[in-house]
Amino acid sequence: MTAQRADDLHPVDTHPVDEKLPALKMATTGLQHVAAMYAGVVAPPLIVGAAVGLSGTELTFLTGACLFTAGLATFLQTLGVWKIGARLPFVNGVTFAGVAPMTAIVASTGDKSDALPVIFGAVIVAGLLGFLAAPFFSKAVRFFPPVVTGTVITLIGVSLLPVAFGWAQGPNPAADDYGSTTYLGLAAATLVIVLLLRRFTRGFVKQIAVLLGLVVGTLIAIPFGVTDFGPVADADVVGFPTPFHFGAPQFQVAAIVSMIVVMVVSMTESTADMLALGEIVERPADERTIAAGLRADTLGSAISPLFNGFMCSAFAQNIGLVAMTRIRSRYVVATGGAFLVLMGLCPMAASLIAVVPRPVLGGAGVVLFGSVAASGIQTLVRAGLDKDNNVLIVAVSLAVGIIPITAPEFYHAFPETAKIVLDSGISTGCVAAVALNLVFNHLGRQHDAQDVTHPMEAGEEIAAAH
Repeated sequence: MTAQRADDLHPVDTHPVDEKLPALKMATTGLQHVAAMYAGVVAPPLIVGAAVGLSGTELTFLTGACLFTAGLATFLQTLGVWKIGARLPFVNGVTFAGVAPMTAIVASTGDKSDALPVIFGAVIVAGLLGFLAAPFFSKAVRFFPPVVTGTVITLIGVSLLPVAFGWAQGPNPAADDYGSTTYLGLAAATLVIVLLLRRFTRGFVKQIAVLLGLVVGTLIAIPFGVTDFGPVADADVVGFPTPFHFGAPQFQVAAIVSMIVVMVVSMTESTADMLALGEIVERPADERTIAAGLRADTLGSAISPLFNGFMCSAFAQNIGLVAMTRIRSRYVVATGGAFLVLMGLCPMAASLIAVVPRPVLGGAGVVLFGSVAASGIQTLVRAGLDKDNNVLIVAVSLAVGIIPITAPEFYHAFPETAKIVLDSGISTGCVAAVALNLVFNHLGRQHDAQDVTHPMEAGEEIAAAH
């Protein structure tokens, strides 16, 4: 019997996405999602805040504001209001795609005190325009058959793995001990703990294996002096992200244009993420779902600067957690959003997650992000890779998508605006897969030989013709 949407008045059956779990299970699994995405949320405000020259207190305030707005955006995405929100287990937070253009805005602003207001003004405009464009942007879903979605899902996982590898090497790439055996050992220990828990436990313990791995890994790190409890001691108990704390938003054309480009990139990645998550939770994202999800992304981005936050987008790393744990309830992720809001209102609570050493996060990240890539491969298996055209689409799209990973300076001669798109392997790989699918599977398809065993071998029809 087909499960109906959560907003139906009389659902015949409850889909796992709409299932409400017991309170304890909801809380612990929600915390797992926060732990998986915490580093990604706090990194952009730390980088941009440092570029502006904020004091330690102001930097803490900016980070808390981003956590608070990430929670609000997650509520919009998971619970939904009207036609806003995909109502899927999606975590929203500060998109890393905006870091480079935001630091460029800071560098081009003479008075650094005006830099954040200029960024906030640009994000508000980009968010509102994106909200209006969401229903038109969502129509691109028909260009995402399994061969495209499988390629994009795989790219999401592959693109995130270097993040985990970077975490595993330590918190500071400039430090002498970066990549030391101590850091790598802690990452490996955390990875082994998660694997052992997944292999030899069952039920609830198995589902929170990542959270337990982070806790045990943090405890193991204490004797090595890697765990820093300083953030907890220095944090305030209560704090609210006062609206326009850094000044009223300013609107500059150049900054607005750069953030609109980031918004397009963000919407492209969010579309791919929704398609990926829809496959994983077995509720495929249709045009209406994608439009609602994009509205949540863009409205969350437009609201975020009011509370001193940045542009919001779906977090791909949490898709890996859903894929691994098989806990598909959107209410679990909404609970994670509640924790994010509380962290934004209570800096001391936020600092507890900050205690987890970066190498420990890296060890868990290998499992999380690898699970995303594995889900993509599963989708590709169903896409029909026995066809020459599909193999070529996957081969070239993956190659294009991993360029920013394997050759980070490949596009160094391109304009900064173009690099915002080109430096995102997910975006470039997605565009390549869509374009190649149109060329190979739609244009002149009656002339194509479909069934071959290898992309470099001629099909039976071609061989017979010769």
